[in-house]
Amino acid sequence: MLANYPLSPAEEAFLKESGVEKITSKIPYLIVDNFPKLGLMTACRFLEWAADNPNGVISLPTGKTPEYFIKWTQFLLENWDKKKGMEIREKYNLQNVKKPVLKDLQFVQIDEFYPISSSQKNSFYHYVNKFYIEGFGLDPKKALLINSDEIPLAKGKSYREVFPDFKVDLSLRFREANTESEKQKQESIYLIDKWCAEYEAKIRAKGGIGFFLGGIGPDGHIAFNTRGSDLFSTTRLTETNFETQAVAAGDLGGIEISANRLVITIGLDTIVHNPEAVAIIIAAGEAKAPIVKSSLESEMTNLYPATVLQKLKAGRFYLTKGAAVKLEDSVERFYTQGEWSETKTERAVLDLCKKLRKYGHRITLEDLRNDKYTALIPTLNERTAKEVIKSISAKIDRGLAEEKNEVLLHTGPHHDDISLGILPHITKQLHENSNSAHFAVLTSGFTAVTNSFVIDTLKNTKRFLDEGRIQMVKYDDFFDTGYKLKMDKDVYHYLTNVASENADERLRGLCHRVVRAIVFIYGVKSPMELRDQINEIITVLKNSYDGEKNPKNIQTLKGMIREFEEELVWAHFGVQVKNVHHLRLGFYTGDIFTEQPDKKRDVEPILNMLREIRPTKLSLTLDPEGSGPDTHYKVLQATAEAVRQWGEEEDLSNFKVIGYRNVWFKFDAAEANVIVPVSLGDMSVMEDSFSNCYLSQVNASFPSYAHNGKFSTLAKNTWVNQLSDVQLLLGKNYFYQHDTAKVRSSHGLIFFREMNVDEFLREARELEKSTEGMF
Repeated sequence: MLANYPLSPAEEAFLKESGVEKITSKIPYLIVDNFPKLGLMTACRFLEWAADNPNGVISLPTGKTPEYFIKWTQFLLENWDKKKGMEIREKYNLQNVKKPVLKDLQFVQIDEFYPISSSQKNSFYHYVNKFYIEGFGLDPKKALLINSDEIPLAKGKSYREVFPDFKVDLSLRFREANTESEKQKQESIYLIDKWCAEYEAKIRAKGGIGFFLGGIGPDGHIAFNTRGSDLFSTTRLTETNFETQAVAAGDLGGIEISANRLVITIGLDTIVHNPEAVAIIIAAGEAKAPIVKSSLESEMTNLYPATVLQKLKAGRFYLTKGAAVKLEDSVERFYTQGEWSETKTERAVLDLCKKLRKYGHRITLEDLRNDKYTALIPTLNERTAKEVIKSISAKIDRGLAEEKNEVLLHTGPHHDDISLGILPHITKQLHENSNSAHFAVLTSGFTAVTNSFVIDTLKNTKRFLDEGRIQMVKYDDFFDTGYKLKMDKDVYHYLTNVASENADERLRGLCHRVVRAIVFIYGVKSPMELRDQINEIITVLKNSYDGEKNPKNIQTLKGMIREFEEELVWAHFGVQVKNVHHLRLGFYTGDIFTEQPDKKRDVEPILNMLREIRPTKLSLTLDPEGSGPDTHYKVLQATAEAVRQWGEEEDLSNFKVIGYRNVWFKFDAAEANVIVPVSLGDMSVMEDSFSNCYLSQVNASFPSYAHNGKFSTLAKNTWVNQLSDVQLLLGKNYFYQHDTAKVRSSHGLIFFREMNVDEFLREARELEKSTEGMF
């Protein structure tokens, strides 16, 4: 394969380091351990190319995907002839490369929402100018950029005049315009199409793109070329699909906006027009594994847009191990390289059950010998399938085991992570009176609350004030100290009215907490000041563009709304407000790239919490590859360092860490060592508590690309699918004829890993090592 697609010296070094010896996919790929290292590999290849092509044409991605590419590129340029830079260059075959000068590179913007003001900080135009033109020191005069404000429209009007609701009806390309307004819109669409054709011509006049770097969407889109795009497509104004809208929701302030916003994008043929182009797609995390497999192992097809890279001899995929995990090559390497393990045996037998659609007890020795991977099991015999059944059954037994006299500290990066990950397991723990439980959300989570939700809540708060139904503001000491008291009362009031189905009183409970938050944040001292402050916040939010970063005080208000929601969830089970901890770690700022965790600012609060609570068990989201939302692995780094430091003070030989995953990335049954049965009742509790308590999330303004709705439904679907996999091994009889009612009632399963401190720190350390010396 690689004989036909020669690698660059830097790529050769990364290939050698990866240990990959055989590549059979339609497009070559390189694999690294984690997301930060993916950025290093991409930066090395880019700088290697730029040194040879100082006047070349480049097209680089926007969003969170290129975070470490940008950081490593800047780091290497700043340290090219310094010790650390020289060490990296020598390691990756750049020792003889002259330091690149980027100022004469010609930049081509890949895509942009339409319409969107170029002055908005969430526009790709702004991103390109900040991180590439300024960040890389490029010449703006040599850049081709997509600026909505400068694209000519009918009668010289602005897009705000032609499309005042920001909606562009592309049916006007093909149907008759019925009104003067529609005629103006139709003429404007034709002018945009003309602009796109001219943009394409300018790219081709430069000889096409020489170095293209892009991410890949869950549907396989590159740039905004979604599934089904013509392989010969060029720059155009186009609609998007749900998966793309869900991914873009974070940029635009909610799917309500992204679903109605069109895009201008270069086409698939634009990317591959230059036959000598280096075109790289980067992908991280197991969530991307299915689309990576389809894109690399399929013939060229519009179903998988990235297959167009087959046209280029320098087309590549750069992947983390998680993103590559489903590739046929990766599966083969998993089984054929390294020592054989129990995990390999379990996964091979589980996969065989799925391949043959046979229950585990019906798998014969002949079946095992005929499969290329189960045939590799060193101790293969007629009892092999039974031993795997026994092993998986033992994991379920561990999930059923009673836990007593435990001090439990459940943590999550965001509000709802804990609930979506392991709520049924937690409810079992809480039913045991000898256990005590604490819950900690480590970031503010304000980015998940839309402006419209806050505006509506504040309008209702004013209504309740007008009606005299927020009586606490009349107490003499309320604005001095009273606002801090009786937080549990807000929670109890709210949940009582969930039970009675009194929606207005339930809303009043939320507004009570919002009043307390405003007094705390803004230091207001009277009902009149409170009213004025509410009006001011509404004005600020109404004058903000969708997706704009809020002022710090409004970020705090949004975060406190999320904190109230978290308190409501755990109050379902009698957990008091004082046992729900809100850490608001400082690296979480709402910027496109958040900071790395700081050992004092971000580790110390977690360490102090461990010292105070003295838990015997700690749960956390386990994303050691750094492939889920970036908050996940940054919280993991901070938590691991806090546990390490606490271990220097305390004997943690009996301390356990529970690593769970949720809707973003998942364990399989072979990776997990604890499996918890989930009943329909458990699912109802999770769905009800999510719908009743996570008010800002019920409308799913920031949904997963995998489901157009609440995350709770997606979590439930995950649990059901996990049962389906295990049921094929154990057989349905195992479940509905089991001695234990909990197993008989199970219609889903949760997988997680229980680790001792050394095991946990070893996993977390691998991620930390990947960014050492960089920041």
